[in-house]
Amino acid sequence: MKTQKSENTKQLIVEKTSTVFNVKGYAGTSIKDVMTATGLSKGCIYGNFENKDEIALSVFDYNFGKVTQHMKERILASKNSIERLLVYPHTYKNYFRYPYLQAGCPILNTATEADDTHPALQKRVQKALAFWKTSIENQIKRGIDRNEIKADTEPTEIAVVMISMIEGAFMQAKVNKHMTELNIAMSFLERMIRNLKA
Repeated sequence: MKTQKSENTKQLIVEKTSTVFNVKGYAGTSIKDVMTATGLSKGCIYGNFENKDEIALSVFDYNFGKVTQHMKERILASKNSIERLLVYPHTYKNYFRYPYLQAGCPILNTATEADDTHPALQKRVQKALAFWKTSIENQIKRGIDRNEIKADTEPTEIAVVMISMIEGAFMQAKVNKHMTELNIAMSFLERMIRNLKA
């Protein structure tokens, strides 16, 4: 049976290495990096996690959870469906304000690396993307029901386009190391969302 101390140590390892994995990726993060970030010995790390895979999976869940919680709080702060959808471009346009997004979107970073090399991480990314897509679809359906979004709006189509624009723009910002393309894409996305208004 796991003790509270063991759970606290596991949580510390995940929190301290969350940015390291997001910046360096799974392959680029060594156990030495984990030791440096946490200040813990190799034995202590392996006493809490079976291997680096298990740490990486926990870190992905943690990073995705931080983004999800952030979005949820801001979405629920507004009743209007259009305003709720606008939370996405507003957040990603200002991603540098949020420490857990500064290293890039955890979904994009992990998806790029885990594509063919890490099946367990790839499954986590697929699940995260499906969750995100469903969340947007549900907001659109809610907006249609409340007569805030045009009745002929196709929820899945909008959700797929939104996610593709956000991730594509984020990727360009990361590669080019400037915000130009991200700002252009998020401004376009804002206009697209406003045009859904009933």
